[in-house]
Amino acid sequence: MSQPPVTHQEFTRAFRDTLGMFATGIAVITTRAADGEAIGLTVNSFNSVSLDPPLIVWSLARHLQSLSVFEACEYYAVNVLSEDQQHLSQLFATRSDEKFTGLDIDEGLYGVPLLRGCCARFECRNTVRHEGGDHLLFLSEVVRFDREDHPPLIFHSGAYRRLARE
Repeated sequence: MSQPPVTHQEFTRAFRDTLGMFATGIAVITTRAADGEAIGLTVNSFNSVSLDPPLIVWSLARHLQSLSVFEACEYYAVNVLSEDQQHLSQLFATRSDEKFTGLDIDEGLYGVPLLRGCCARFECRNTVRHEGGDHLLFLSEVVRFDREDHPPLIFHSGAYRRLARE
């Protein structure tokens, strides 16, 4: 085992690196702002909560500009990326205002943008938000979903990964 961190900065870095040992999928959360602008961002904090009722959870850092849009929206989508969509993960992780330019999208409930080619898409009603330290947690009801038989994009230990094929 490694030595315990000494400073707050060392603790934070070691904690982040240790969390990175848990392999996660990558998702892009999308919605529309009140003015109709398409908004999206990359997360790896998505998880299932309940089958009955169908609930999911994800979290958003409080310092991000899009926080107020996601707090206020009624519906949003969780687009679970396929292994060939690393470019979308990287695009939606930027602060670019042109994230949707040139993308073929489907339209979900209330015009929420749905990315094509994903292995799964969940359309959600934004129901409950909870304080979670430096993040806001979104606990939401899934109202519609679909899936394709594509391998997922995986993130582990600070890098994109692929599932091993037998």
